[in-house]
Amino acid sequence: MARQRVRIELDPAGIREVLRSPEVKAMVDGAAEQIARHVQADVPAGVEVGVRAYTTDREAATVVVPDRRSMGWQARDGILTRAAASIGAEVKEHG
Repeated sequence: MARQRVRIELDPAGIREVLRSPEVKAMVDGAAEQIARHVQADVPAGVEVGVRAYTTDREAATVVVPDRRSMGWQARDGILTRAAASIGAEVKEHG
């Protein structure tokens, strides 16, 4: 059986439109909220865990733990990494 060549052309404007769509925003915000709920379960009662949605070239969100102890919890226990992995998100180091 002969192989056929397939040519794929990306449409940057179309991709940008999809990445900024209400549907993608809903998925991103929903994932961030799920991660925040998992983090909230791993920190002491009364510690704030928030979600901040924003837009760059795509919809995005950040889970925030504005507590001075949060860096230690992440370093020791991986609270954010584990919470992200619990919903199937792949965590990669930036650098």
